[in-house]
Amino acid sequence: MGLGLLGRGVGDSRFLAECGAKLIITDRKNSEELATSVRELEGFNNITFVLGEHRKEDFIDRDFILKAASVPLHSEFIATAEEHHVPVEMSASLVAKLSRATIVGVTGTRGKSTVTQLIYHVLQKQKRPVHLAGNVRGIATLPILKEVTEGDIVVMELDSWQLQGFGTSHQSPHISVFTAFFPDHLDYYKDMQTYFNDKANIFKYQKSTDILVMSPQARIAIDTYYQGPINSEKIVIDPLPIHNRQLSGVHNKYNAACAFEVAKQLGMEQKDILEAIDTFEGVEGRLQFVRNIKGVSIYNDNNATTPDATIAGLKALSRDRSIVLIIGGSDKGLDMSELVSEIPKHCKGIVLFEGKGTERIRSQIHALDGVVVKESVDLEQTIQYALSMAQEGDVILYSPAFASFGAFKNEYDRNDQFLNIINTLA
Repeated sequence: MGLGLLGRGVGDSRFLAECGAKLIITDRKNSEELATSVRELEGFNNITFVLGEHRKEDFIDRDFILKAASVPLHSEFIATAEEHHVPVEMSASLVAKLSRATIVGVTGTRGKSTVTQLIYHVLQKQKRPVHLAGNVRGIATLPILKEVTEGDIVVMELDSWQLQGFGTSHQSPHISVFTAFFPDHLDYYKDMQTYFNDKANIFKYQKSTDILVMSPQARIAIDTYYQGPINSEKIVIDPLPIHNRQLSGVHNKYNAACAFEVAKQLGMEQKDILEAIDTFEGVEGRLQFVRNIKGVSIYNDNNATTPDATIAGLKALSRDRSIVLIIGGSDKGLDMSELVSEIPKHCKGIVLFEGKGTERIRSQIHALDGVVVKESVDLEQTIQYALSMAQEGDVILYSPAFASFGAFKNEYDRNDQFLNIINTLA
């Protein structure tokens, strides 16, 4: 349920088809919208496509349903499957259930991608048998079942949707990391408590031999939103002093500390961990330094889709109001007031690109004292405006603070378009 365009649905489907499953693939997007994904699965005579709709009859009398992360929280079709006692699985939790690997799960409103990739990088440097899975671009999770053997480590980036699968199957990773918890996805969840309930599956079913690593901010969130027992060993990290340019800002000191603690729990020596962190090249779209153009440093923070994430980027790069900020996009119903108040402290200019979220804050942005504001109709114009406002020594920070729906296929499309434009500039 949910083929999508990011490659993960295709990879999972191919794996199931190769295993001999009689497979129905259903998605509300039609065959034209999903043409690239459908082409990847041509040649399998055990796949039936039901596109442009879901049908309740497809959720009855199946061995199991594999649910994508984008499925609505209270889907009537999933309810139909449950009413007919059809198991509902998700790829990350299914791998955790079926493999004999040590599962390291990372979640958090901010920081989970960086921490996941950093843990993976550190373990690779030590030539540990490690696999990457979960919410990672271009990587399908189920196919790693062909590779994983007992004693391997699987590092999973787990968003709140994927953690629904862990909740359904009543399991949590052996080592869990909770980086931070801030308002997000309130266009999907009715409130913060409901959002947290999915996040809590990262630790809810851990055993006494398991480990929960968390930032001080995440611990406060757990104390606020969770009343049940936590059976695992709990470790609250302190920020880790680092000098890696790709890990700028206080928030990345906490991210590095989370990765450091996980590697230590997996038996690595402190010296080896720190050396590996120093060689980390960052994550695309997460406060990523792209290039310098005529003395102007350009950073890609495309995956900052919340005001808190954009604020963190501003604080990490600010040098006496030297930033030209690019923001805008579709609305997730989040409070933007703190971001608006932070902008004059760090920014000399701001470029707004179109979106329903942008419309909501337009008048507030234009009312800011001492900040030059321009508006654009497309991404290329946005970048040209930003370059015209920046001087040598300044920073252009592309940190949207909003989702990508509408103007782009998804956040990866938005990321790729930005990088393509920047990398083709003279």
